[in-house]
Amino acid sequence: MIAYIIRRMLYAIPILIGVNVITFALFFVVNSPDDMARMNLGTKRVTAQAIEHWKAERGYDKPLLINSQAGGIEVVTDTIFFQKSLKLFQFEFGASDSGRDIGYDISQRMWPSLAIALPVLLVGLALNITFALLIAFFRATYIDLWGVVICVVMMSISSLFYIIGGQYLVGKLLHLVPISGYDPGMGGLKFLILPVIIGVIGGIGAGTRWYRTLFLEEINRDYVRSARAKGLSEQWVLFGHVFHNALIPILTGVVVVLPLLFMGSLITESFFGIPGLGSYTIDAISRQDFAIVRAMVFLGSVLYIIGLILTDISYTLVDPRVRLQ
Repeated sequence: MIAYIIRRMLYAIPILIGVNVITFALFFVVNSPDDMARMNLGTKRVTAQAIEHWKAERGYDKPLLINSQAGGIEVVTDTIFFQKSLKLFQFEFGASDSGRDIGYDISQRMWPSLAIALPVLLVGLALNITFALLIAFFRATYIDLWGVVICVVMMSISSLFYIIGGQYLVGKLLHLVPISGYDPGMGGLKFLILPVIIGVIGGIGAGTRWYRTLFLEEINRDYVRSARAKGLSEQWVLFGHVFHNALIPILTGVVVVLPLLFMGSLITESFFGIPGLGSYTIDAISRQDFAIVRAMVFLGSVLYIIGLILTDISYTLVDPRVRLQ
């Protein structure tokens, strides 16, 4: 099992290197530091002195890959690639183009993102599995038919509709909770209720249909027919056997998204004014702050790979056959 996990972790190294190199090429080859300076200065006539000053303040005045004018190891280390990309592997995110500490901003903004993402995951998981089990129990009936139709309709509706509709109904008409904003501590609960509810409702359609498919696949297995032949009730077969054996793909889907909860939701946080990592990324894109965008792309890649590794570990715990590979 340990060798299996180590092998999976070693696979992650070339993936991260590839993501880092591609990100560097997109930001510094497609858009040169001079182009970045002109976009950030935002004036019609930008002087060469202003461009050089902007680059020098942010460390973009160095060569991209090789510093032929330096000596020793500084030929490699005194470059934009080393300072801006390789240091990400040490989780040294540096300063944003506006001068803020990116690492500090991430440590502060990850908690509002978790405050929304974690309840949405847990409540949504409970509701989706419950509805899927109910539909699977009444399979081939009108409950199953209309349940699938409702799920498809909910899947077809854009998440923006749920957000705007929820803000108008709950915030504007009923005045139950604030439409947007955030306060740290217990005072922020009133700002989290609406985005959590909308997040759960927006995921019911896809989640319920996915879990229903898993349960129906298990229902057609040979062990289910054997359990019915022994005289077990349909309720016991469904909840005691089908649900238990469907936990492997359910666990996979849950574990893989756990690290990504830190990244937050780009759309939800922006519409509700939640100062999380999702809105942090959107704001950086709108301000063309490439330092933040690079850091968030790298952090998202690391978290996604961690999720895949955790999924592999969970497989070894619930399925002994994987340990022999």
